[in-house]
Amino acid sequence: MKEYESEITSFLREMKQRRPDLERKQREAREIWWDKALDPDEQARFEQSRVKMPGYVYQPKPKFSP
Repeated sequence: MKEYESEITSFLREMKQRRPDLERKQREAREIWWDKALDPDEQARFEQSRVKMPGYVYQPKPKFSP
């Protein structure tokens, strides 16, 4: 009995067979946007500039009038 293979799985398998360089190009594109070395000084600045959010941001704080 043949195991089930979805249409998307067969499509992806056939596409990779037709374009053997596809995975290499995907890795190169990922390196452009995601796989970067992080600058420790820049990361520290991001942490220092972080603003604490209230527990429930959609409810305004009550205003007290003296």
